[in-house]
Amino acid sequence: MPSILAAQGADFESRVFAEAAHALRSEFQRDRDRVVHSKYFRRLEYKTQVFVNHLGDNFRTRLTHSIEVAQIARTVARVLGLSEDLTETVALAHDMGHPPFGHAGERALHEKMKQYGGFDHNEQTLRIVTVLEERYPEFAGLNLTRGTLASLQKHANIPLIFADASPAKITGHCIEALIVDTCDEIAYNNHDIDDGLESGHLQLVMLDEVELWRLHFAAVSERYPKVKPKIRIRATIRAMINEMVSDLIENSRQTIEKSGVESFADVLVYNGNAANPPLIAFSPVMDARVKQLKQFLFKNLYRHADVVRMNERATQIIFRIFDFAKMDPRMLPQDYYDRIETMGAERVIADFIAGMTDRYALQWNSEILGTNG
Repeated sequence: MPSILAAQGADFESRVFAEAAHALRSEFQRDRDRVVHSKYFRRLEYKTQVFVNHLGDNFRTRLTHSIEVAQIARTVARVLGLSEDLTETVALAHDMGHPPFGHAGERALHEKMKQYGGFDHNEQTLRIVTVLEERYPEFAGLNLTRGTLASLQKHANIPLIFADASPAKITGHCIEALIVDTCDEIAYNNHDIDDGLESGHLQLVMLDEVELWRLHFAAVSERYPKVKPKIRIRATIRAMINEMVSDLIENSRQTIEKSGVESFADVLVYNGNAANPPLIAFSPVMDARVKQLKQFLFKNLYRHADVVRMNERATQIIFRIFDFAKMDPRMLPQDYYDRIETMGAERVIADFIAGMTDRYALQWNSEILGTNG
C-alpha cells in the first residue's frame, strides 16, 4: 500500500489558530497528546460502555473501549501504510462527547434537545475539542488539526472545516477515519461478549447460534481442552478479533487496489461519492457474520431486562437533571452559567450533562435532587 494515500498535506495538517511546528512531534502526534491530556478524555474512565461504571471493576468503560479501538485501528493503519498517528488520535477522541449512561444517556439528552438542535455525541466531541475544553491561553478548545477535526466529523459538511485554509476541494473522509469507524465495531462487538459473559447476562450455550463464535470456540476448545472456561472465552475473543482484523485488511487492500485511487487527493474525492464501495470494509462473508453477531448482542444483551431497566433509570436521571437545571440555571457551575447568554440555556445544560460521568450524574440525582430514583 503506497504511503501517498495516507492523510497528509498543508490542508490536513493546518490548524484554525496557526502554531509553529514542534521540533520533536508531528502535527497528528501533537493532536493525540492534546486529547490524552484533556479532562474530557479522563472522564471517560467513569462513563458507561454497556454496564454502569459502579456495577463492577472488570467491565469496559468508555476509556478502556477507546484504548482498545486505538490498539486495533493502529494495526490496520500500519499494515495499510496509512497515518498511524492520525488513526490513533481519532480513535482515542471519538467517544469524548458521549454523555453518562452510554447510548441510553444520549437518547435521553437528544429527546430533551429536540427543539434546540438535538444532541449527537459525534457533534459533542467536536464542541469539546473546538470550544469547551479550556487549557490554552491563546484559543478555546484544543486547536486540533483540520485533518483530525474532519475525521471526527461524521455527519456535517466536511468542507466547512477547511473553508479558510485553501481552495482545495475536500469532499470526503480520509481512509484513517474509515478505519476507526470499523475498528470501533470490532472492539465493542467482541468486548461486549466478554462483558456479557462476565456479568452473567449471556451464557456460553446461547452463543452457539453465532457462527463466528461457534467456529472459534470449537477450535480453541479442541486445542486447549484442559484450560479454565474463562481462559477459553478470552482465547476465543482474541481469535475472533484477529480474524476480523485480518479480513478487514485484506479485503480493504483489494478494494483500494481496484478503486484506482493513486493519491491522497483521489482518496478524498472517492470517499466523497456515496455511490463508491467503501475502501475500508469486511469481505461479504465476514460482513454477514458480523451482522449476525450484532443482531445476537442486540437481542440478548442490549435488550436484556436488566439492561433495559438500567437504561430506563438512566433516562429518568438525565430528564430530571435537565429539567432541574433549566428551571434554575444558577445551579450550574459558574463556568457553564457564564456561557448561557451566548450559547443559550438548553445547549449549555446539554454541555453540562454530557460532560458528567456516571457517578457524578448519580450524585446529582441522589444528593442534589434528593432521591435515589
